[in-house]
Amino acid sequence: MKRRRIRELISVFIAKKPGHAILLSILFFNIFFWGVSALVISHLAPDSLKNHGFWASVFYTISMILDAGCIQFVVEDLGKAGGILVISCLLIVLIGMISFTGAVIGYVTNSISNFIDGANSGIRKLDVSRHTVILNWNSRASEIVNDMLYSEKKEKIVVLVSEHTDVVEKEIHNRIADTLAREGRLLIEECEYKGFLKRWVYLHRNRLRNNLTIVVRQGDTYSQKQLNDISLEKAKTIIILGKDIANSMCKFDYKERIERFEKGNADTIKTLIQVADIASGIDSAEHQRIVVEVEDDWTLSLVEKIIKYKRQNGKGKCNIVPVSVNRVLGQILAQFSIMPELNTVYSDLLSNKGAEFFYRESNSEEDEEKKQKEYLEQHHFAIPVTTMKTENGVFDYFIAEHEKDIVREKGETISPMKVSLNQQFWLEQRNIIILGHNSKLTELMDAFNKFRGEWNYDKQKKYNKEKSGEDILNILVIDDKKSLDKMNNYQDYPYVRCANVEDIYDREEIDKEINRFIDQNKGKDVSILILSDDEVVAEDLDSNAFTYLVYVQDILHSREMEGSQSEKGRIDIIVETLNPKNYDVIHSYSVNNVIISNRYISKMITQIGEKDALFELYSDLLTYDEENANAFESKELYVKKVGRFFEKGSIPGKCSPAELMRAVFEASPDTMKAIVIGYVNGEGKTVLFTGDQTKGEIQLKEKDKLILFSCH
Repeated sequence: MKRRRIRELISVFIAKKPGHAILLSILFFNIFFWGVSALVISHLAPDSLKNHGFWASVFYTISMILDAGCIQFVVEDLGKAGGILVISCLLIVLIGMISFTGAVIGYVTNSISNFIDGANSGIRKLDVSRHTVILNWNSRASEIVNDMLYSEKKEKIVVLVSEHTDVVEKEIHNRIADTLAREGRLLIEECEYKGFLKRWVYLHRNRLRNNLTIVVRQGDTYSQKQLNDISLEKAKTIIILGKDIANSMCKFDYKERIERFEKGNADTIKTLIQVADIASGIDSAEHQRIVVEVEDDWTLSLVEKIIKYKRQNGKGKCNIVPVSVNRVLGQILAQFSIMPELNTVYSDLLSNKGAEFFYRESNSEEDEEKKQKEYLEQHHFAIPVTTMKTENGVFDYFIAEHEKDIVREKGETISPMKVSLNQQFWLEQRNIIILGHNSKLTELMDAFNKFRGEWNYDKQKKYNKEKSGEDILNILVIDDKKSLDKMNNYQDYPYVRCANVEDIYDREEIDKEINRFIDQNKGKDVSILILSDDEVVAEDLDSNAFTYLVYVQDILHSREMEGSQSEKGRIDIIVETLNPKNYDVIHSYSVNNVIISNRYISKMITQIGEKDALFELYSDLLTYDEENANAFESKELYVKKVGRFFEKGSIPGKCSPAELMRAVFEASPDTMKAIVIGYVNGEGKTVLFTGDQTKGEIQLKEKDKLILFSCH
């Protein structure tokens, strides 16, 4: 019975701790072997060694095993020693090297390997704090990491993925290396004409440095243990990403996956519940931010229920911010189609490089215009854009290059300058061609509807007493029958005309529809929005967008060759691309407005993760007023032509950014104060006002465009 019990204990021990069992086996075998070897040596050794005793023989045995040269302590004279003793010593050395030295080296090597594997797989706890945690990985993730390169402080990032850590590490490495190389080239171009010493000092001081510490671990995002092992409770920001549908998989599995995710993403909800539970704990850090991606209304509604539950039950210690991916991208694509110049503006403002948004707590949400006026009088290094009340308090928002610029006092006094604005200003009709489709069409059209609601001509009659005219939007959609049927042929959108083509290869019909639309809108600005289908396997991403781009460029080139009016300056091409690798290829094809749609979400998530009060600002910024709104409420970014924005013949002369900004603010109506944040010159170059606003000189021309932050 005892023997059976011992066998069971040994069996369980080996099953649970095989490494320890091997170590003990090596230890016991070698102790036994050393004892037997010592007895053999004691028995066969010359008389001169017998006097040293048994323990001396043990010492000689171990010495020979560790160093074969120590055999001389036992065999002093090979000619006088017996053959049996020599052979016995050689066998002891040989067996000892295998059983002890070899076994121990193998065990230690295996332990080191297991330690490394365990660290990569997330078995061991990571003791870190004030870090950013990214759960899951998708096509937007590397841009989140990349944007943190521009942070002014060192950042620690922990990524937890279910598989393929080596692929994630390689993607991060390549993305960061590309950015560092690009920024290095731009910096060299900036100081190309400086002397050697000045150039060296300038490069050393201003070069972009990689201050990121990144740890990629493999594990289960649903496991509380593995979440605790990456010190989730001590993180400053937790980002929950949705999993990409587009990847390398067979088309049958892919179709099934699309159908499943169209209904909602239960994986995101499950992860959020686990994360929110840890982040709400007693030991968790204060003011943690949980930014969660959602791509459908079902998932968004459940996320909002989780937020409500946490607040009602006093467990709202963490701040959960849902970012609706499709809605945001639909709003951005709509705004870029309406005002293509905003592509460059948002690319700057939504990043940690150059001009960006900052905020500080405000004493009151009232008298916003008074606060803005007082701030403009006292500060020249930041732009006060708005004051908003959020669930976490009232905040004043600014645009600046650095956070410290918000509190910097003014330098020289600004001379007052007066300008006359066109009080009857109204945006011209927007003529847009949409080529193709993606999963965000509903959100895209919803954004167009809101814009139309704010700028429709019934409102125009109310505000500037002009006769109601044509619709503010004039859109042509060119797509295949299946996609048009899915959108019910856009019957809910009276400003949209549909052109049905068999497929992307129907070149003749596509050319005919584009040419007809351009001819019908001669002398007017036209935007061509090329959408990239995001519901295809990875290898087909952006293929349709590339094809449509070739068609469009060929059409415009042919029109110019035929002697038609030059299309330059009035036709903008906006190309959506999903894979960042395709950006340079499309950009080199004479297209300025290339949109990596995933990149904008990444930039927003990065900034919200660092400054969560920006969420309310972005939500307001990207949303136009509802059609039935009694007044212009939400603020947006607008690009308005200088020749129409100012009264005829009253375009201001040479001035500084500070003078222009303050003059326009004073001249704009009290209910619709406008803040100038930059301008676009006739060559299409965008300039945002950063740094000392009293420096520099502006000479606006009629064809230039102002970038305004306004409610209308």
